[in-house]
Amino acid sequence: MPGRFIKLKLLRHYCLLGSLIFAPYTQATTDTPLDKELRDLLKAAIVSTDSFVDRFEAEVWLVDMSRRLKSRVPDTRKRLDMLKQIHYEATRAKLYPELVLAVIDVESNFNRYAISKAGAMGLMQVMPFWLKEIGKPGDNLFDLKTNLRMGCTILRFYLDKEKGDLTQALARYNGSKGSYRYTNKVYKVLDKRWRKR
Repeated sequence: MPGRFIKLKLLRHYCLLGSLIFAPYTQATTDTPLDKELRDLLKAAIVSTDSFVDRFEAEVWLVDMSRRLKSRVPDTRKRLDMLKQIHYEATRAKLYPELVLAVIDVESNFNRYAISKAGAMGLMQVMPFWLKEIGKPGDNLFDLKTNLRMGCTILRFYLDKEKGDLTQALARYNGSKGSYRYTNKVYKVLDKRWRKR
């Protein structure tokens, strides 16, 4: 029975991926069908990633999140590179990638060159003093990998400090401990845009 369930699950993944990748030939109701370039880039992204449990998970997650992020990051290659790096760093820090997407959405609206009034930088709006604390010479908070590594590590640290209380951890991440305004914004964006359906 478990083997049958796994086969059905794999079949569902194949059907979903097939319907998404070959949408230009079968689907007339979607606003923008996937083109050959996107299909090729997705294939390469799926093969080259090592943060996913299996290939099918990679296919489904990357296709789904790529469509959600397209309006913010129109360039397909940049979008897929960003998503792969977000998934990798979130998984490495034992965070849900969708949570990290919601934090980035609220913090920088996916502008990797964003700078806040307080001087926080990049996708996850990391404060520059962290470079002095934990960075290496030449680190740059506008670098995708550096920013995500530091941001995810900081969020994980606060989550551990708050004994798994995500509401408090998010408030600490934003520097607004005791206030739920920021946390509520992240939860709202998570539910509206990034939570897997």
